Amino acid sequence: MASPESQARLRLGYLLSKIASGAPAPASGSAAAAVVATAAALLQKVAIRSQRWPGSGATHSRAEALRLRAEELVELDSIAYLTFVDAVRSGSEVEAARARIIEVPREIAAAAAEVAGLARDLEANGNRNLKADAQAAAILARAAARTAEMLVRVNESARPRAARGPAGDRGRAPARSRGSDRQSPPRTARDDRSARSADRRQGSSRSRSASAASPSTRRAPRRGGSR
Repeated sequence: MASPESQARLRLGYLLSKIASGAPAPASGSAAAAVVATAAALLQKVAIRSQRWPGSGATHSRAEALRLRAEELVELDSIAYLTFVDAVRSGSEVEAARARIIEVPREIAAAAAEVAGLARDLEANGNRNLKADAQAAAILARAAARTAEMLVRVNESARPRAARGPAGDRGRAPARSRGSDRQSPPRTARDDRSARSADRRQGSSRSRSASAASPSTRRAPRRGGSR
């Protein structure tokens, strides 16, 4: 039977390999939750070694609870996003699924903010030798909070046209892929950036082609052949 340390390494390796894959999830939400869990784990370490501070026990307990919940949110964020994609494609329960991809990163952000608060307490009152660990936990938690808050904003804007359009467009279904009965998922900020990048590359290619074909840039043939 694998030791707890080996199991932990396997879980971390599996998560990172899935994030690095071409699958739509897990992605940034799960990564943010994992960072929250890491920051909370650091605080547990600092609290354990700060026994002279009366608040160390309560801080350790709360950091542990936040770490365990953040570990759950790693998986919940992935499930929420995949459920949303399926809902948009099927046209069923879209709003309920969209609400979930807002709720989960919002909870990640709230957990991150609380971890950052605990980090400040431990930085001020904990073991001086582990002050850098408390500071690192605060930095990680703030970064995770910013990431999760950004995802909330992005996911709030990822509504089908029926929910976002003007009054005259209400009730219109999301766009469908050409030649398919499945609805296309809504565009995200990443899709827009990719499209703009492709347009720039295409425009650059056309410019190079035009330059190569221009009479002013072509070398005139030698007269009279080679000497």
